[in-house]
Amino acid sequence: MNKRIVNFQDWLKSKDIPFGFITSSDNVFYLSGFRSNPHERLLALGIFPDAEPFLVCPLMEKEDAKNSGWNFEIIGYTDIENPWDMIRKAVEKRNVEVTAMAVEKEHMNVERYEQTQALFSRPQLISAEGCLRELRMVKDESELALIREAARLADFAVETGVNEIAEGKTELDVLAAIEFELKKAGINEMAFSTMVLTGANGASPHGTPGKTKIQKGDLVLFDLGVVYQGYCSDITRTVAFGDLTEKQIEIYETVRKAELAAVEACRPGVTCAELDLTARNIIRDLGYGDYFPHRLGHGLGISVHEYPSLTETNDLVLKPGMVFTIEPGIYVPGVAGVRIEDDILVTENGFEVLTSFPKSLQYIK
Repeated sequence: MNKRIVNFQDWLKSKDIPFGFITSSDNVFYLSGFRSNPHERLLALGIFPDAEPFLVCPLMEKEDAKNSGWNFEIIGYTDIENPWDMIRKAVEKRNVEVTAMAVEKEHMNVERYEQTQALFSRPQLISAEGCLRELRMVKDESELALIREAARLADFAVETGVNEIAEGKTELDVLAAIEFELKKAGINEMAFSTMVLTGANGASPHGTPGKTKIQKGDLVLFDLGVVYQGYCSDITRTVAFGDLTEKQIEIYETVRKAELAAVEACRPGVTCAELDLTARNIIRDLGYGDYFPHRLGHGLGISVHEYPSLTETNDLVLKPGMVFTIEPGIYVPGVAGVRIEDDILVTENGFEVLTSFPKSLQYIK
C-alpha cells in the first residue's frame, strides 16, 4: 500500500469513517498515481480503513490505470453500464457497512449525492477536503523535483514571450509563439489559460488576451504556467516595451519592492497572514492599497490553485515542504497593470525561489 493511501486510511480510522469515496481528478491522482480527465464520466477511488481500495474509471482507461502503477482492483465500465451497481458490489464484497462516507463536498454534484444516498441507505457524508488539503500541502522530494522542472519551463516560456515582443504584434500572436515553443519542448498542457496582456489590458488582473497590438510605451504582462508530469508552475512577469512614464515605473518598483520583501520573509513559523501583510503594507503605504484587490498567493502542486491561501486573515503557520506563489499586483485603470509572481518552496531554514526570470524592470527596445 502506498504511503498516501495509508495516511488517508489512518485519517478514516481516527474519525471512525468506514468508507472514503474520492472523485476529483487531482485527489485521485495524488492518492493513486493515476491521472485522468474523464470529462462527464465518473472517476473515483474507494478507500476503507482496513480493506483493499478500488479504482473506478471508464473501461477505455483501464489499461492506462494499470500502467500508472495502481496494483489494486480496477472497476472499468462502458458508456452503457452503470458504475454505481459495480461500486455497491465492490463494497459488499469487502463486508463493509457504509453508515458514513468521506467525500469531497466541494466537488460532489447533486446527482452523485443522490446516487450515494440511494446506494448505501442515506449514509452521513463527511468532508474529506480538510484531510486531503493537509496531506497535499507539504510536498515530498519526488513532487518537488517535478515542480522544479515545471518552474524551469515557466521561465523558458516567459523568455520566449519576451523575445517575441515587437510593435504591431498582438497579444494572441505572442501567446501562440509561447505555446508553440512549449509544445516543441514536450509540454502538452498549460496550468491555466495563458495571459499576455498589453497596455491598458494589463490593469485587469484576470484579463483575456485578444487582438490588441503591442505599442511603444506599453507594459506587457505575462501570466502562465505549465503542467509537467501532473504538477503545475505559475509565473508572472511584467516588462516594458520602449520607454515608460514615471508613474508606470513607480508602480512597477512598488510591486517589485513588495514582492521581494514577502519572499524574504518566507521561513518556517511565519504565518500566511504575515506574508500577505508584508507585501500589502508596502503597497498601502505607497498609496496603492486600493489597487491591490487580491490575495498575495496560493498553494501550488497538482492543482495550480491549492492550499494554503495567502491572505491577511489566514493564521496558518508555514512548514518546510510547502510550495506557493507570491504575486502582489497593482492595477490602475488607464495607467498600468503590474504583477510579479514567483513559485516559492519553504525550506528547513528559509526559502527557495523556484522561478528565476529576472525581476528588475526589463526594457524591450
